[in-house]
Amino acid sequence: MKLSIVIPAFNEERTIEQIIDKVVQAPLPEGLIKEIVIVNDGSVDQTAKVLTPYSGRQGFIIVHQSNQGKTGALLTGFKNATGDILLIQDADLEYDPQQYEKLLRPILNGEAQVVYGSRFLGQIKGMEPVNRLANLISNWVFRLLYGTKITDINTCYKVFTRKVLEGVTITSKNFAFETEFTVKALRRGFAIKEVGIDYEARSRKDGKKIKWSTALEMFWPIIQYRFVLK
Repeated sequence: MKLSIVIPAFNEERTIEQIIDKVVQAPLPEGLIKEIVIVNDGSVDQTAKVLTPYSGRQGFIIVHQSNQGKTGALLTGFKNATGDILLIQDADLEYDPQQYEKLLRPILNGEAQVVYGSRFLGQIKGMEPVNRLANLISNWVFRLLYGTKITDINTCYKVFTRKVLEGVTITSKNFAFETEFTVKALRRGFAIKEVGIDYEARSRKDGKKIKWSTALEMFWPIIQYRFVLK
């Protein structure tokens, strides 16, 4: 069985090589083959140059495209991935690949086809109070409107079988993927299992891209997909 680790990257020259090393070294449950799919989403720094040595290397798929936002980069990654299971990994260092095994266990054990790594069920370091509040509000509203017990809809760590994507059309842009994917997975009858993860936030100084406008962009689809969009 093959695991495709999909990494969208935009202007991540400072961390992309480090996260690749961590992904390569991350242990997997026995029997899983690792495939690393990196999508350079129109970076204007040296990200493309850093990725050059990995192009053509066994176990790697490197794709360069014009900037299409996080959702566009993820969709390109899914299209190029060949794995039975897909795992989303950010290109910064906030999420530790050493946690892959516990994320994958529920799928391999037949307990679920979708697993989220919840920061709020694990340990959080360095998250600014305003970001924590925005996440807590989003999670509370999502639980209220959709009748679920999800504690971290905006987590990067989403792991799912290829079957979950079959017949699904994602139309959102940039960071709204988190909500659209979650809603459409639930509507198709896929229960989402959460496992606690450790998370260490980076600052805006270190390149964090989430800001208030981004938070609103991620929050509004919670309302849209409940009352407007299907």
